[in-house]
Parts: sequence; C-alpha cells; structure tokens
Amino acid sequence: MVKPIPRLKLQGFNNLTKALSFNIYDVCYAVTAEQRQRYIEYIDEAYNAERLTEILTEVADIIGANVLNVARQDYDPQGASVTILISEQPVIDRADVGREMLKDAMLESDEIEASVVAHLDKSHITVHTYPESHPFNGISTFRADIDVATCGVISPLKALNYLIDSFESDIVIMDYRVRGATRDVRGRKHYIDHRINSIQDFLSRPIKNRYEMFDVCVYQENIFHTKMHIKEFDLDTYLFEATKNELSFKDRARIEAQVRREIGELFHGRNLD
Repeated sequence: MVKPIPRLKLQGFNNLTKALSFNIYDVCYAVTAEQRQRYIEYIDEAYNAERLTEILTEVADIIGANVLNVARQDYDPQGASVTILISEQPVIDRADVGREMLKDAMLESDEIEASVVAHLDKSHITVHTYPESHPFNGISTFRADIDVATCGVISPLKALNYLIDSFESDIVIMDYRVRGATRDVRGRKHYIDHRINSIQDFLSRPIKNRYEMFDVCVYQENIFHTKMHIKEFDLDTYLFEATKNELSFKDRARIEAQVRREIGELFHGRNLD
C-alpha cells in the first residue's frame, strides 16, 4: 500500500509524475526448431493484443484511472497497438462509452504479438512484447517492457503485484522514479507525496517469497531500482514440450547450464564470458 505523507493543501493540481518501468523475462529451452517455433506461437497467443489490452484495462482499474477512449490497430504481418485514453477523475457519461469502445477494439484483433500503449490524462501505460528464439542453442525468451506513468494522486505502484503475476516472470527488473515538483498554498515545493524506501515495500509476501531481490536506490533523487529472479530452479519448468526424465544425464546437465547462464546474463545485463 502506498503510504502518503501528511495531507498537504496544494496550490492547484498535483503535477508530480510517478513513473514505474520494468522488464519481465520468461526463459525457456526448446529442443528442436519446430518446438522453438511453437514456443513463439504459444507466446503470441498467450500475450496477444487482446490479452495485453485486458491487462492494461485492469491496471487502469487498480490505480483508479478512468478509461475515456480506445484506439486499436493490428499490423501486417504481425503485431498490434492499442491506445487507451484515461483520466484521473471520472468524466460524466463517458465511463460506459469507454468500456464499449474497449470491447469493440478487442473484437477487431485477429493478429499475433503486440505492442500496447495506454494514455492517461497527462500520463500513460505501455506494454511491448518481444518473443525471441536462438537458432542454434535452443534457448527461447519472452520479454515484456512495461511503463506506467501517472500524474497526480494516483500511483502506478498499486498495480505492481498484478503486473508481475500477469506474466510468466523468471526475471523482473524494475525502476521507479518521482519527477517534478508540486506546490503547497504557502509556495513550498514538494518533490514526492508518499513514503518509500524500496520498490520491495510494495511487493506482496508471496512474490517476496518467490524471488531473490536486490536494490540500487538513489534516495536524494527519488530513484528506486530493484532486480529480482526466481529462487527455485526446476529444469522441468524451463523445458518446452519436454521433461527432464526424457533427457540423458549429459543433456540435462548441458541444458541446465545453458538456462542458468541465460538467466544470469539477463539478470546482470552483461555477457558472462
């Protein structure tokens, strides 16, 4: 829960910008080229434009934003974009219209993979997906880049747990920053309007139990960075259309080393040569 500082009487609108950005990675090993292709197809289906739109809409509900308008476009040969206009305060007679437009836009989607953008009033939500498969070593990955930026009293941190749970997340790398300044009636500027020591403060207990987490924070600049990866390693959870019992001991050891290396490189952001 976001803990506010003592209530301030502001001069005008709270124009602090709170930006939450993170990368989510799912790592997989597919033995054959056909399995790797089916993994990409599976990801495209599981996280297509329709599904991503549902996720963004739920984020808007969680943070207390209001959908005003929806624009949607599918691309050839693949991909899609969705734009959702949202306001911090409700707009008379437009909430239902926004929902109907959202439903109409979702019905128009029949392509695979997606980039989704949701705009709030002076703010935005974006999700971009990047499925990828290595042609030689069997490693396949799925990355989702998510940005939630809000202006005013609503906070993107409220949707943090929902977003992590909405994706198959082996690795999560998060950044949170509060930008700008808002003034109280005495003219004093305030550069943050809630208490925070770490992004971890806003994670649920089940997520904390599931992940190993590390922080790098610059408190005087209101910049918070957290990396996390799954604690437990079970090779079966990384094999696509296969189980470790179907593999020889030598193959299991080789594949496990490859998967662990991939996770380590993505987590640290550098090649482990």
